[in-house]
Amino acid sequence: MSRPAHVLAGPYAPPVPARELTAVSADGTRLHVELHGPDGAPAVVLAHGWTCSTAFWAAQIRELAADHRVIAYDQRGHGRTPASGDCSTDALADDLEAVLTATLAPGERAVIAGHSMGGMTVMAASGRPALAEHAAAVLLCSTGSSRLVDESTVLPAPAGRIRTRLTRSVLGSRAPLGPVTPLGSRILKYATMGPGSTPHMVEACARIVHACPRTVRRSWAQVLGLLDLDHGVGELRVPTAVVVGTADRLTPPVHARTIASRLPHCLGLTELPGIGHMTPVEAPGRVTGLIRELAAAHLPAGPAGPEGSTASPASSAPTAPAATAVPVTSVASVAPAEEGA
Repeated sequence: MSRPAHVLAGPYAPPVPARELTAVSADGTRLHVELHGPDGAPAVVLAHGWTCSTAFWAAQIRELAADHRVIAYDQRGHGRTPASGDCSTDALADDLEAVLTATLAPGERAVIAGHSMGGMTVMAASGRPALAEHAAAVLLCSTGSSRLVDESTVLPAPAGRIRTRLTRSVLGSRAPLGPVTPLGSRILKYATMGPGSTPHMVEACARIVHACPRTVRRSWAQVLGLLDLDHGVGELRVPTAVVVGTADRLTPPVHARTIASRLPHCLGLTELPGIGHMTPVEAPGRVTGLIRELAAAHLPAGPAGPEGSTASPASSAPTAPAATAVPVTSVASVAPAEEGA
């Protein structure tokens, strides 16, 4: 009997999509895409990270779908998208282009949020025609553009060649993760989440990560270990906000600060004290609030709204306070809080 690929109840259980479709990438890879929320509402596209799936965005989808059209897709080899022989940043960019073309009308714009490898996907696609046509604004969430293994602090050792070599070995391990156990969850929490993460947050992430096939996990680890997308940062010319947790061991804040300093149109850098790498799960209200703000500022309020309208769509759900992007010369420090939805 196969293990559930995500939690089945609670705030991190994925909502049922309004519909599903398949986007076909340049090499024929068939990408699983889910659509939530009302047709014609402001569009948000969500790209998840390494070893995750659309289920990772459950909290954002649940909140945003009330008044946004939310588009989430599984990266190749993850979730319900089959693996491909091409594991590369060019392939990730091809996939994002395919999803944008399949789900948005010609000229229609969306806010694109990418977490970890999803943010790297956006940077890889920064010079692509589909991104230029469809991206109104971007949120880069807990990500980096280069030197991922060198800067990682997953292993508690001084920076240098020994730590880099050991980190590369650990992240690219062939070992299966196996069933979710208390010990496995503690290891996952240490490596990817902040110390204040609650058991239901850890459980949600563990179910998703453990469901990723080990061959896929290892193949993409090798790609990320050699990542160099610094050029893509400079080509990402749309308004872009950056967010990171101060306790992120996989992509520490040095990455976010470097990206923010190099973006042509950076709206600001938000650092979340005590939050780890899994920011959309650990601080769901903060991340959702940033996406909402980008949509309100850079998308029409509805199908009949004027181009460039800054009206904020109505919502019965509260928005996250104090998560506003600030000038890149400063940092918004937001105190951690238990956020269950």
